[in-house]
Amino acid sequence: MCRLRWATVLGAWAVLVTFGMCRMLTYELTPAAPASTVRWWPTATQLVRDPGRPTLLMFVHPGCPCSRASLAELSRLLSPRRNEVAVRIVMVRPAGLEVGWEKTDLWAIARRIEGATVLCDADGVEAQRFGARTSGETMLFAPDGLLLFDGGITASRGHEGDNAGRDIIAALIDDGGNRFRQTPVFGCALSNCCSPDTE
Repeated sequence: MCRLRWATVLGAWAVLVTFGMCRMLTYELTPAAPASTVRWWPTATQLVRDPGRPTLLMFVHPGCPCSRASLAELSRLLSPRRNEVAVRIVMVRPAGLEVGWEKTDLWAIARRIEGATVLCDADGVEAQRFGARTSGETMLFAPDGLLLFDGGITASRGHEGDNAGRDIIAALIDDGGNRFRQTPVFGCALSNCCSPDTE
């Protein structure tokens, strides 16, 4: 009788652990819905495009924990290419939040990336202009303003390591090309995420 009870408890525990692991993996490996991005640099934007080299934009929600990995991958991508691409990290401050709310630890991490300019996107206006919807979404534009890449630079939610997005951008910067490429984005919604603690 006692053995049967223990077998039942262990069986239930194994089912719960398996269910939890499946839910966690599903969460980590499920990308955001594809964005409806622009095909050319928007004329109405206040962001500055470099006409002499590619311009890379990364849109980040200051409270998205997944975006730590995106910023780490961006730093790796830029390390040998700092002078070959103009980089703008756009921190989205959703509507209704006070000035300075966006200055979280992610802002500090972004500012440490050499060669990158960190900007605040008040009310998410620029994210809307570019069609960005997910934190960590990265876009690469040619010097003439043509969109070359849109997507994420992590292989799953919050995980660093080799990934297609980083490889594609590296090849576009190093070797050129004008064929549009896209990868999934793993991150929080730019318009609705957890509330960060400000520094």
